[in-house]
Amino acid sequence: MTDSIQSQSENRSSGTPEPLSRDEIFDLLSNHRRRYALHAVKRIDGDVEIADITEQVAAWENGKSREEITSQERHRVYTSIQQTHLPAMNRAGIIEYDNGTVTLADGAENLEVYMDIVPEQSIPWGEYYLGLAAVSGALLAAVSAGVFPESIPALAWGWLVVVLFAGSALYHVVQSRRMRLGATDTPPEIDT
Repeated sequence: MTDSIQSQSENRSSGTPEPLSRDEIFDLLSNHRRRYALHAVKRIDGDVEIADITEQVAAWENGKSREEITSQERHRVYTSIQQTHLPAMNRAGIIEYDNGTVTLADGAENLEVYMDIVPEQSIPWGEYYLGLAAVSGALLAAVSAGVFPESIPALAWGWLVVVLFAGSALYHVVQSRRMRLGATDTPPEIDT
């Protein structure tokens, strides 16, 4: 167990629940099996059996349906999930793990983790907005210089810039919500 997760579990055992720091969250979710397991638990409202989590994680890892995974694939995942990953998330206060059943704990409510996954053919959002601002600035400079016909009111160009940013921001919000763990049928890193 890493130092940050260890210190968090010590704080929790003393009866003083503290929210996880960003480093603790990143450390906790640095393993894909933990992310997949958390995704599987967050998709279900209520208790989830370890067997169901194991089967789903094995299916995602092997790119198969749950019905197609072998007992060896299932067993390999079950061992690490049961002995390592679920106990680590339990100590961190993200899940409650008891008698083969897993439930989201109160600590999961504050865990607003989403992964900013950028597909290979895409650009990061920060660069997109920087480019959009540069194009908008150039457009407004051209309008100020009188490059475009005067039949189009100058205010219309300003509204065009507002609509471009608002549309981009709305799309960005929707994409970010899709990237949250538990928000879709498969983990975000598999969807891309």
